Amino acid sequence: MAPLLQSSLLMGAALALDRLLGEPQRWHPLTGFGQWALALEHRLYAQSRLHGVLALGLALAPCVALAWYLSRLPPPWNLLFLLWSLYFALGLQSLHDHVHPIGQALDRGDRVGARRAAARIVSRDAEVLDVLPATCESVLENGNDGVLAALFWFMVAGAPGVIGYRLVNTLDAMWGYKSPRYLAFGWGAARLDDLLGWIPARLTALTYSLMGQAAHGLVCWQRQAHRWDSPNAGPVMAAGAGALNIRLGGPARYNGIWHRRPRLGCGHLPVRGDIDRCLVLVRHSAWLWTAVTFVIGLMSQES
Repeated sequence: MAPLLQSSLLMGAALALDRLLGEPQRWHPLTGFGQWALALEHRLYAQSRLHGVLALGLALAPCVALAWYLSRLPPPWNLLFLLWSLYFALGLQSLHDHVHPIGQALDRGDRVGARRAAARIVSRDAEVLDVLPATCESVLENGNDGVLAALFWFMVAGAPGVIGYRLVNTLDAMWGYKSPRYLAFGWGAARLDDLLGWIPARLTALTYSLMGQAAHGLVCWQRQAHRWDSPNAGPVMAAGAGALNIRLGGPARYNGIWHRRPRLGCGHLPVRGDIDRCLVLVRHSAWLWTAVTFVIGLMSQES
């Protein structure tokens, strides 16, 4: 079987498992990895880029090496491990599960509850949180980080690729803050996360555009993305907002400090139904990537 064809079938199976089972509530591998990373931080922490890069390498190397070894086991064990690795790296159903309480609160007219639920998935101050645009931004960005980028690295490098990407993403969430403690120590994790996410983010932006109002998505991506402070979130959110004809961005308060952020997208301000439209856009994009990979794999097998 052609490698791409096999990858596409495993992608479809992993997405189906994610939909059926959701995120594991117990014995999640990332919990153990987080403890390992914390132990390394405790041992190696210093306000130094060198120490941070050393901790990054020690955190990743054994996990990626083990993934490389297990993915080369004889069938069917290698296929089961490949499926397991992608299933645990995907966050599509988890994204739905985290957003669902926000929608429920909005449907009840409970604005305070909606703010509290939204504050669990964004890092802004809950009391002044503008729920609808913040939730749409989070869905579009996490659709890339937790779903499409994982599929990309699985296609490119199998289990080592998707596990390595997911672990770097986790370390960036732990160490990649621009705070006095992590500005130097977390530099390597943040830069590596940006590097690994660069191509997937642009493929995601293109996919979001093509799955919605393509002209708006492409124009917003071209004109607005470079203004955003994140090199990967900018294209993803600008293209997604344009494709859905909604306006995102604008001022937001983090830890008591207001930040002036550029506007993204076009059209109307988000309404309740736009949260569901963002989720549908992410889900359809993931299945589109799976279908395109299947067709390319089928063609390569026949040639």
